[in-house]
Amino acid sequence: MRESSVPPVATIAETVTLIDAVWANAEQAAAAPVFARLTENGWDQVSCAQFRDDVMALARGLLAAGLGPGQRVGLMSKTRYEWTLIDYAAWACGAVTVPIYETSSAEQIAWILADSGAVACFVETDRHAELVGEVRGQLPMLDHVWGIERASGEDADLGALVDGGADTPADAVERAWRSRSASDLATIIYTSGTTGNPKGCMLTHRNIGFNASNALPVLHALISEGESTLLFLPLAHSFARLIQVAAFQVRAIVAHTSDIPRLATHLQSFRPTFLLAAPRVFEKVYNTARQRSHAEGKGVIFDRAERVAIGYSRALDTDRGPGPLLRLQHRVFDKLVYSRLREAIGGRCRGAISGSAPLGVKLGHFFRGIGIPILEGYGLTETSPAVSTNLGHALRIGSVGRPLPGVSVRIAEDGEIMVRGDIVFPGYWRDEAATREAVEADGWFHTGDLGRLDDDGYLTITDRKKDIIITAAGKNVAPAMLEDRLRSHPLVSQCMVIGDRRPFISLLVTLDEEALALWKKRHDRPVDLPTTDLVDDADLRAEIQEAIAEANQSVSRAESIREFRILPEDFTEATGEITPSMKVRRAVVLQRYAREIASIYGG
Repeated sequence: MRESSVPPVATIAETVTLIDAVWANAEQAAAAPVFARLTENGWDQVSCAQFRDDVMALARGLLAAGLGPGQRVGLMSKTRYEWTLIDYAAWACGAVTVPIYETSSAEQIAWILADSGAVACFVETDRHAELVGEVRGQLPMLDHVWGIERASGEDADLGALVDGGADTPADAVERAWRSRSASDLATIIYTSGTTGNPKGCMLTHRNIGFNASNALPVLHALISEGESTLLFLPLAHSFARLIQVAAFQVRAIVAHTSDIPRLATHLQSFRPTFLLAAPRVFEKVYNTARQRSHAEGKGVIFDRAERVAIGYSRALDTDRGPGPLLRLQHRVFDKLVYSRLREAIGGRCRGAISGSAPLGVKLGHFFRGIGIPILEGYGLTETSPAVSTNLGHALRIGSVGRPLPGVSVRIAEDGEIMVRGDIVFPGYWRDEAATREAVEADGWFHTGDLGRLDDDGYLTITDRKKDIIITAAGKNVAPAMLEDRLRSHPLVSQCMVIGDRRPFISLLVTLDEEALALWKKRHDRPVDLPTTDLVDDADLRAEIQEAIAEANQSVSRAESIREFRILPEDFTEATGEITPSMKVRRAVVLQRYAREIASIYGG
């Protein structure tokens, strides 16, 4: 059993809560910008003093409407400034925020609001209000549905809430805020599990505050006062939520957008100094650049630049570093290729943080080679969420870095990763049995992930414990390694390795529509040819087979993919194959595509 522990660099006193930073920032640096809002005239900055005033005004309205300490309030919205404002205003009232993904179904909304006992819920759009309205009869505790943009459902919007709190004294907010402690709940986040109803992860002010306060000193080069990020991941996800809290704590500027089709435009106008993204975003950036270069007849240049970037990054990990010839090639391609890629995301980005899913080794080296090192980290909602991360001065590509200060990581006898520290949640909301199963009496949390710790304390994730495939011959196969490599191919959107209790390993794969459009053009296929007519196309299958052959080089023959099927449509959250955090729901895919799987194995 191997273990790595890092002492904390910060502790959280019992009197400290996350809302403290709102008043502290306003007192210490009233004019300093902390948020940026996109308007018709560009990005308008929100100062520390303005944010405090916005939080106070909304909190007074919430108190006037009856929201009080310990009560739960749902929040269903895309990533935007008002999401953050509502979050802090709820905390200022002593309330507990319950995030709901804006893509959730009526059934999911009903479960989360009912299970949490929410007395109110914010919704962003009329469609959200309609979904809540469909299930409101099942929610006797839900007294209010408030709209963000305008009056929705049966109650007020933000402006009306603020007006309703005009007569509520400011000291009422302070009393509510100061009635809470670090041990009190700040939020209940419902994990989008791959099976069954989601469980509510309870996170306290100490959990999140401890995580942020201990991560910030080691991430100071990226997240510090005056630095900036464009936040586009869902704030309902704990990863984005932690960055929100951490950035605000040190007065780094956070801009919000949920307009993913215009993300490139927003990156170029806002020009962030660091990014937070899931691996799929980096895969898309790389794949799009590569595809376009080939489509424009510049594929040879891009491919050579790619090899130089990866070689340069790998050389940085050696004692001698890049040699003179490699440095010269790197400088040449920096002018021709790398600088343009950096400019595409604003030109000022010095690094990025990646989490929620594995980042391929090839992509890690490529982005570091072009001048945007990606610090891959690891965590779960139950750990507030960050457990470990790579750092600019301690970067081991392929790993998820070392444990953060205040965190202990242990590898159990069966390879499961276990975590202990003040980042570990107190348990699942109203589910003591699940809590006892997840957290041992001495505080060790069972992550359900498999991994290993090297001699230097770097953690590497190998797979989900429950995702391990055991073939008919008894061979254990970890699908993540194969899947991660395959998703780096431009044509691959999603894929799932299968073979549990089967005679060999096979694969289901979906196609990236943008890359497929370029592929059709190169191969003289009609632009409007549907994917259903391409799944058996010999040229397309040959290209996917080539990607599979490359991925198979990373595993033994018994673990290699022998057969595959191209599916006619992508996995989506709407159809249930993936979670909001882009994790594949294997059970759903196995059921939905049972016929295709049977055809692979001759059933």
